[in-house]
Amino acid sequence: MHAKIRSVETFVVALPREVPYLGPLGEGETVNERGYFVRRGNRTIYSTLDRSVLLKITADDGTIGWGETYGIVAPQAVTAIVADVFAPLLAGREAVDIAAIWDELYALMRVRGHWSGFFTDALAAVDIALWDLAGKLAGEPVVQLLGGAKRRQIPAYASGLPRATLVGRVDLAHELVGQGFRGIKYAAAVSHEGVVAEMRALREALGPEVELMVDLHWKYTASEAITLIRALEPYRLYFAEAPCAPEDMDAQADVTANVSAPVAGGEEWSTVFQARPRLAHRCISIIQPELAHTGISQAVAIARLAMKQGVKVIPHATIGIGVFHAASLHVAASLAEVPFHEHQHSIFDANLRYVDTRMRCVDGDFELPEGPGLGVEPRAELWQHVTSD
Repeated sequence: MHAKIRSVETFVVALPREVPYLGPLGEGETVNERGYFVRRGNRTIYSTLDRSVLLKITADDGTIGWGETYGIVAPQAVTAIVADVFAPLLAGREAVDIAAIWDELYALMRVRGHWSGFFTDALAAVDIALWDLAGKLAGEPVVQLLGGAKRRQIPAYASGLPRATLVGRVDLAHELVGQGFRGIKYAAAVSHEGVVAEMRALREALGPEVELMVDLHWKYTASEAITLIRALEPYRLYFAEAPCAPEDMDAQADVTANVSAPVAGGEEWSTVFQARPRLAHRCISIIQPELAHTGISQAVAIARLAMKQGVKVIPHATIGIGVFHAASLHVAASLAEVPFHEHQHSIFDANLRYVDTRMRCVDGDFELPEGPGLGVEPRAELWQHVTSD
């Protein structure tokens, strides 16, 4: 188990995709010279590529741990933090001192306001790589280091219906249910025919058994969100995600207290320090840790705190090549109860070609990766898509 860190490296990965994330560009949406566009539905910037930051930690015995974090926009910010701040401090450290390393790296910028964003994203990548490395050094999958697997399969809900029209989105939902998915989430940001109209069409088409969720993408005030969610509730809404601006705890708590359907959130939180006041404020009834932001250590801390307070855990999944997704499945498998895990079907299935792993989504269930560490390794084909820009 003893090995010291020899080097830390980062790589920006940019994978092509046929249709932009969430679906075709809408009216008035254009791609700028940097390859970004802004969704008018939620005023959020996206890339036309599937982009993330891959991190490699090499121990002095040659063992390699892989991490990955959010890199959709301005990934150079993450790589600069790792190269300029983290890598020099990690050199020579015991690779398995994960908790101590996290505490020390997090404290470096605390008084400068960097308790979220690019700094903690970079820390998440380091944390995931250290857990991968620790598992390989121990000859055990990460889930065993977290206390053992409570399950070998995790129910997946299909996230996103990236088609241009409501008819097309309903048809895609039919296809996904036919593939075994028992839950479907659609996105209000591209629900151009109306959020309630889309919910009604999906429920009528899919019947009463399929769970339906909606991602509201932070676009509403509290009163607007309450009115909308109440209109969706007759169609048996499983959860409403991210109804208000994530920094507005009062609005989130107001919505949660005044609707019957569960309110989900938390994908943007990086640490238990952000989760704790929001749980105390009763902002949500379902928490969605995103491993690209939290890493493994904080995802476990957030999930365990939430479950103690009766809040369900349904992990979030964003754009990546599968490394932080594998980490998320290890965390989910270690928890007492996980009703669902998000499945970004337009990303996950396409990008598995770039990694070696037994991780799969089959008949609506995730199958865990196997082998020591995370159970996922980059393939040679991936390096054709590493960019410096």
